[in-house]
Amino acid sequence: MMWISDYVTRNSIRGDDPSLGEITAGSAEEATVSSSASYFNLRTVAPYGIAYVPVVGARTVVLPASGGGVVLGVLADSSILPEDASSLEAGELMLYSRGGASIVLKNNGSVLINGNEVG
Repeated sequence: MMWISDYVTRNSIRGDDPSLGEITAGSAEEATVSSSASYFNLRTVAPYGIAYVPVVGARTVVLPASGGGVVLGVLADSSILPEDASSLEAGELMLYSRGGASIVLKNNGSVLINGNEVG
């Protein structure tokens, strides 16, 4: 299995190293990032079924790859996380928006929408 990882790494990542940067513009498909260099029209990466528009000013990781680089989401930052994110347990998931809406999938099977249990 390790040889697959080595092969993919050698054959898909350009000579550039991944870098930290700041989102300067974005859409649901692409982002522009300012780092040690400027990156334009980078594809955004998210798990299947999740679409997002990165927030201007958010910190991100740019991963250079063959066919162009990608933006690997944004870095978790306590200044932008909702207050109740600190109560998440290992294995729980929170989706949240900049406007304050949230959905939490709890380990006990319950779902919280904006702090209210549903179902």
